[in-house]
Amino acid sequence: MKIRTLLVDDEDLARRGLKIRLKEATDIEIVGEAGHGEEALRLVDELKPDLIFLDIQMPGMNGFDVLKTLAGKRLPMIVFVTAYDEYAVRAFEAHAIDYLLKPIDEKRLEEALSHVRKQWEQREAVQHRTRLLEIVAEMSGEDSVDLDEIMEKGSEALGQKYLAKLPIKDGRTTVRVNIEEIDWIDAAGDYMCVHVNGVTHILRGTMKKLEDGLDPKIFQRVHRSTIVNINRVTELRSHMNGEYFLSLENGVELKLSRHYKEKIKYFVNG
Repeated sequence: MKIRTLLVDDEDLARRGLKIRLKEATDIEIVGEAGHGEEALRLVDELKPDLIFLDIQMPGMNGFDVLKTLAGKRLPMIVFVTAYDEYAVRAFEAHAIDYLLKPIDEKRLEEALSHVRKQWEQREAVQHRTRLLEIVAEMSGEDSVDLDEIMEKGSEALGQKYLAKLPIKDGRTTVRVNIEEIDWIDAAGDYMCVHVNGVTHILRGTMKKLEDGLDPKIFQRVHRSTIVNINRVTELRSHMNGEYFLSLENGVELKLSRHYKEKIKYFVNG
């Protein structure tokens, strides 16, 4: 599937130049162009692009104004384009994936596209996970084990504070997952995806409840909907907007949000 892309710049020459450069990227499909902010907003509603290359300095409604107006809607990935690097910090504060300085350097464009592709893969994974969880949520609940029940009965039977095994029901079979083998866990609503050695299990319950049952020496919450096994993290990459990206052994990249910034200490000590 190609990344549907909208080019927004009041300079026709700049749009043409970027369009030519993007022809080399076979996974990028340019679906429209806009010469000013109002037209950009109309095309976003009409075309629903996945990505926007958005010029910051435009007469009337500038790039930040466009982004502000889009707030609350399904927001495409944003790469800001500017002739002045003084806007770089504001671009990242506005949660842009990247920014490009005019005239656009080939190498920097490729770096920006690399960031776009990583974000795109994560979005696709999240959408797939959400669809999966929606299907599970429609079930009666008989094919899933309730986390409250696990915590209550497990603690009572074993007399220990943290879980060593996590029983997850899959149809008529209950799989007992070794806690230390879990790579990461993410959540949507009242369901969680437990990722173990390339296999995803569905568990009913809340993130907070599960977090209470996991040993903090092994697991840490890095996002409101993500818990990660510290031992699976191989790389920590900072982002200018205050967030970090965690690379796992299996190649998965997770976001450590600014609200959990104090958790950095778990990834830099020992």
